[in-house]
Amino acid sequence: MDASLEKIADPTLAEMGKNLKEAMKMLEDSQRRTEEENGKKLLSGDIPGPLQGSGQDMVSILQLVQNLMHGDEDEEPQSTRIQNIGEQGHISLLGHSLGAYISTLDKEKLRKLTTRILSDTTLWLCRIFRYENGCAYFHEEEREGLAKICRLAIHSRYEDFVVDGFNVLYNRKPVIYLSAAARPGLGQYLCNQLGLPFPCLCRVPCNTVFGSQHQMDVAFLEKLIKDDIERGKLPLLLVANAGTAAVGHTDKIGRLKELCEQYGIWLHVEGVNLATLALGYVSSSVLAATKCDSMTLTPGPWLGLPAVPAVTLYKHDDPALTLVSGLTSNKPADKLRALPLWLSLQYLGLDGIVERIKHACQLSQRLQESLKKVNHIKILVEDELSSPVVVFRFFQELPGSDPGLNAIPVPSAAPSAIGRERHSCDALNRWLGEQLKQLVPVSGLTVMDLEVEGTCVRFSPLMTAAVLGTRGEDVDQLVACIQSKLPVLTCTLQLREEFKQEVTATAGLLYVDDPNWPGIGVVRYEHANDDKNSLKLDPEGEKIHAGLLKKLNELESDLTFKMGPEYKSMKSCIYIGVASDDIDVSELVETIAVTAREIEENSRLLENMTEVVRKGIQEAQVQLQKANEERLLEEGVLRQIPVVGSVLNWFSPVQASQKGRTFNLTAGSLESTEHTYVYKVQGSGVTPPQTPTGTRTKQRLPGQKPFKRSLRGSDAISETSSVSHIEDLEKMEQLSGGQEASEANSPERHPGTPAPPEAEPPGAVQDGAQGLQDDRLQVEEPESLR
Repeated sequence: MDASLEKIADPTLAEMGKNLKEAMKMLEDSQRRTEEENGKKLLSGDIPGPLQGSGQDMVSILQLVQNLMHGDEDEEPQSTRIQNIGEQGHISLLGHSLGAYISTLDKEKLRKLTTRILSDTTLWLCRIFRYENGCAYFHEEEREGLAKICRLAIHSRYEDFVVDGFNVLYNRKPVIYLSAAARPGLGQYLCNQLGLPFPCLCRVPCNTVFGSQHQMDVAFLEKLIKDDIERGKLPLLLVANAGTAAVGHTDKIGRLKELCEQYGIWLHVEGVNLATLALGYVSSSVLAATKCDSMTLTPGPWLGLPAVPAVTLYKHDDPALTLVSGLTSNKPADKLRALPLWLSLQYLGLDGIVERIKHACQLSQRLQESLKKVNHIKILVEDELSSPVVVFRFFQELPGSDPGLNAIPVPSAAPSAIGRERHSCDALNRWLGEQLKQLVPVSGLTVMDLEVEGTCVRFSPLMTAAVLGTRGEDVDQLVACIQSKLPVLTCTLQLREEFKQEVTATAGLLYVDDPNWPGIGVVRYEHANDDKNSLKLDPEGEKIHAGLLKKLNELESDLTFKMGPEYKSMKSCIYIGVASDDIDVSELVETIAVTAREIEENSRLLENMTEVVRKGIQEAQVQLQKANEERLLEEGVLRQIPVVGSVLNWFSPVQASQKGRTFNLTAGSLESTEHTYVYKVQGSGVTPPQTPTGTRTKQRLPGQKPFKRSLRGSDAISETSSVSHIEDLEKMEQLSGGQEASEANSPERHPGTPAPPEAEPPGAVQDGAQGLQDDRLQVEEPESLR
């Protein structure tokens, strides 16, 4: 175009053409840049922020991970268990990174290496835990191994399952037997993984007469098996426990093995007590697990190894069925699951493995022996010589119970009393467990609810000691904390009934029976407008209880007070925590009632204050207007003229008194101010009502906190009486001396001298010297009207 412009002779046209070209180029470039920017915005808008740009450095990424793990600095730190990762933990974590690196090798080297790792780990575990000639399946989910074993059992018992599928199962339904003490959700997990209906599960009850109440009832199991065979079902698999999930009890595995061999049932064993197979001494009940068809081990928590897979050991001769069931795999990545455990076992060695398991069992025995010497603590242990799990609870014997029956009340006690006692003990045990977890966090305690015993505290060092680093000194500290909390628990349980009686006998208070509250009890104040039949939120009652809670906390007593909704409604209540034996329950209840009543009265006074003041001012204005009219009639019209009135007042003064009105807020009445101007002090008026106080309120000694009982015993009584007698004598001497001094110093009054005005009470004189009281409103007549 430049060449064509040069051919144009007219310079003006050539310049116009050149400018047009530059303008068009500028517009096209601007449009192109806008389209590119819009495209970039659209692209960047679809990509998350961390992925935009050219990437981030490693330090920023690790900082992000740290913030996600531990939270921001502004957040409050949470008291959670942090695993103690030692050098053996670093070896385990190295296994995961090393596994990713090994997966990049060529196929032949990778196959040889993974086969070596899998075979070594399997052999070592079978030798350590006395399971000869077994195979191993490594899995992340603990229950996954049992699901694979169930598939293997199905393929073994149903030969045509591969061809006919679930038609074979429909003709003869399989049955999986689980103990009633099995871990929660295990049966549902198996049915979901296997695609079986829930009727294929059979829950076997535990012993009710003989043996442990957490062991499977073998006789009842045999009856169930016979009934299922008669109905055309196929007993497939039995899951036994070598250490139940709740209390660590072991089933009679030897007897169960005989029963399974008799009916062709696959026996699978799991539980924490399987760890003791690595020790030199093993109980016979646990040793029988070495003869089972399969078992699941969890060496990670036993040895304190993070990110280590669980292991299922099994015995089977058909490799094709194990491959179909998923227990074996040809994929190198599946075999590399054993690499972290392979490295960790070599690092620990046999001595290190045995030492960790032995240390956990010794901690359990140490706690068990110490708790035997503590009163009001019941221990639920199956075998006192070798149980690695200790479950205990606080209990209080009822008057109608037999100590020889483990504090279980006999039928002579009232059922309602037994139920209340059970709920109270459960709440206190829950509180005890939470307190011990906070005081000794390395103990790894767990609070659980059992069907028969109630709420208990479990100490299972095999699952926590290696992870948290629990030592023998920690067990001693745990026992000391239990002993320090027992007096509080015992006294709280004893004071609950006394608190209930006091609240019931006090007008205006309602006792709230909350079985889940670990304290003296729950009380609610019933105000005048309280709808007792309503369960909805009460704003007025909530306001009164909030003020009551504030007043109670200001007393700085040893008790803890909380406000919350009622157990069965939305109405606010006051929750009173645990207490010691020197708490005066009667004073506590009376203080609550008096304080709540005072708060209610003050709130009503404030609500009515505006209306009362308004009416009082109107009445005072009317009375002052009437008084001014009367004064005009008395003085006459001439005295109201400015010049004439001054002359008349000079010749004939008028003794006019200053009149006004004072409004007593306490009494709600108008009073004259004549008394105030005559005697230069404000009159007492109507005496305000005294603040309600309890009849049992007593004087506290210096340093004594509220709600504490007085000293007990004859020595304390005699000492107190003697001190009070001496104080009374000193007060009498002071009073007699003061009267003599006042008579001697008083001047003699002449008979003709008029008597002085009647002396005001001391409080009134002081108030008059300081000025008008705050609760009195002055309304005086204007200066121009005087």
